[in-house]
Amino acid sequence: MEFRRLGRTDITVSLICLGTMTWGEQNSEAEAHAQLDYALERGINFIDTAEMYPVPPRAETQGRTERYIGTWLKARKNRDKVILATKVAGRGGGPRGSFDWLRRDKQAPNLSRAQIFEAIDSSLQRLQTEYIDLYQTHWPDRSTNNFGAAEYKHREEETVAIEETLDAFAALKKAGKVRAFGVSNETPWGVMRHVQAAEAKGLPRIASIQNPYNLVNRWYEVGLAEMAHREDVGLLAYSPLAMGVLSGKYLGGARPERARLSLFTRFTRYSNPQTERATERYVALARQHGLDPAQMALAYVNSRPFVTANIIGATTMQQLKSDIDSIEVKLSQEVLDGIEAIHRDQPNPSA
Repeated sequence: MEFRRLGRTDITVSLICLGTMTWGEQNSEAEAHAQLDYALERGINFIDTAEMYPVPPRAETQGRTERYIGTWLKARKNRDKVILATKVAGRGGGPRGSFDWLRRDKQAPNLSRAQIFEAIDSSLQRLQTEYIDLYQTHWPDRSTNNFGAAEYKHREEETVAIEETLDAFAALKKAGKVRAFGVSNETPWGVMRHVQAAEAKGLPRIASIQNPYNLVNRWYEVGLAEMAHREDVGLLAYSPLAMGVLSGKYLGGARPERARLSLFTRFTRYSNPQTERATERYVALARQHGLDPAQMALAYVNSRPFVTANIIGATTMQQLKSDIDSIEVKLSQEVLDGIEAIHRDQPNPSA
């Protein structure tokens, strides 16, 4: 396993991070524990979750993923062996008024001081731990063009100031509840505002950004990759397989049993014809060079210098083992040139 430094902190994380959002929906508690055991055996020390997991988010299942991790930590007594990351939800993740079941007062979630304090205490209880290593905003409190939306639309709306969120983070760090902080689904403007506010007011500096990044969605490179380089806000890449699409298993309209896109029709981000055409070419390139298409896609993400960790997710142990094995795959220059050729012809078919 390879390890990289988390921002400017003293925390070192495994390049492969274990994502957990299927646990409690597509995966049972026993399966979650088995995945955690195997990941730890393979050298992974980084686990990512969120208060609203599993996905798709529902009031009936909310928090179940964190509970599964909590029962594992309690049973294994190995909290010191893992770097644990979770997230707090704000207003920008859905229509106004959505996810009101996350909070006791039934308000839509936001990133105010009061709501962050409530969220962290609930997560700590479910996770059965006294502290979180990396606490992340799940998305900005304002509306942004994330989750597949590429066109920015300005809206006059109430939002919580970034300074208030960072002030809450400062209080959590002082209380010993959190070691480091990050953002997710953020924009270049949002990252710089966080960094500037932290520097101007002596507030906690964000260490990471968790955004989508894969062969069919490299928008991160346009404005955010430079942030990682110049400001030490490293990428925690999610959806490195584009929800499994880059494995090739959905080509030709196939819908394998138990696969996410087979079970849930709401996930359409990587299902357009342009993405299918690009995927066909990436899969063909991998097979031409004797590579597993999924491992090639993951190895590409692993190789990017602005990536701190590659967040994989699996519903079966076979998938998990194959995904982790991508750490051993080093792409030749010929393969990298082939990837860039496809990207030039069909750049970013998925937002």
